[in-house]
Amino acid sequence: MSADAGTTSRLTAAFRKGRPALVAYVLAGYPDRAASLEALRAAARGGADVIELGVPYGDPLADGPVIAAAAKVAREQEGGFGLVHALQVAEAFVQDPGVPEGPPVVAMTYLNPLMRLGLSDAAARMRAAGVAGAIVPDMPPEAAGPWLRVSGGIDTVFLAAPTSTDERLEVIAGASAGFVYCVSATGVTGERESLALGLSDLVGRIRTHTSLPVAVGFGVGTAEQAAQVAAVADGVIVGSAIVRRQEDPAEVERFVRTLAVAVSGG
Repeated sequence: MSADAGTTSRLTAAFRKGRPALVAYVLAGYPDRAASLEALRAAARGGADVIELGVPYGDPLADGPVIAAAAKVAREQEGGFGLVHALQVAEAFVQDPGVPEGPPVVAMTYLNPLMRLGLSDAAARMRAAGVAGAIVPDMPPEAAGPWLRVSGGIDTVFLAAPTSTDERLEVIAGASAGFVYCVSATGVTGERESLALGLSDLVGRIRTHTSLPVAVGFGVGTAEQAAQVAAVADGVIVGSAIVRRQEDPAEVERFVRTLAVAVSGG
């Protein structure tokens, strides 16, 4: 269910600016906690409309080699780094007086960390941290009931794949809140030399089932590709190409700025 039934949630509103939105993925805890917080701030300064904050996890089924390797570095820090730590980073960013109009944060995690913490506790911690939404790639809509019952105030975003039938898209769109995540190609996240064929058709199919914004991710790694996606979708999600630059916040800011200009048609 939507975070604010009957109204436009903060997450959805981030896509309603008269142009496509840029969703910047930053991995919490990489290369360490402080640096990941600086990367969040850098992405916001660079013009990201939404932040997708990745939670390091040991079995990241949807993550490609760049994000998986970075997550391993984060998890191997002294004391480890997981969902609770990532939400602490989110809270520090959301409450940062230097970014009073900061982009909404969507936590990208997996079902196991949510269940280990406890669904109610995890949802409460997300709300307390100011997290606007959650993406859980290994939680299909049919299994999401327990989470949706306790996650009021948090938009849960589900993923639509190129292999999804129209019947499946109806289920995904009906369960989603905030926006619908359109996976541009089968497989895991990561930069690709070219965008998948048929992307415009897939976005169009999803739009027949929802009035929510449709954002495209998986495989977008350059400003040119971001512009191509922005021509057909409501939002562009860039992950691995940002994580590769996370050790240098100044480079994150420069790169995100080039993406923001490309997405806005500049």
